[in-house]
Amino acid sequence: MQMALRRTSPDVWINQIFSAKAARRGAVVRRSVAWVEREIGHDRFIAEIRSRGYHLVRTADQFIVICHAGPIDILF
Repeated sequence: MQMALRRTSPDVWINQIFSAKAARRGAVVRRSVAWVEREIGHDRFIAEIRSRGYHLVRTADQFIVICHAGPIDILF
């Protein structure tokens, strides 16, 4: 199976993700792992999250970005 090629610059996707209302409010942004690999690339995605001081969780086939730099507790 051939993966679809990216049609937009990774910078455009990064700006769209982190300028979303949820990201600006300090909430969460969710993206599929396949989407990240196709549109941005795993390493670039992680670098962008780290540069902002955000937190990243992976669950099954989804990345969840917690858009604030404060401490988090995983309760169960």
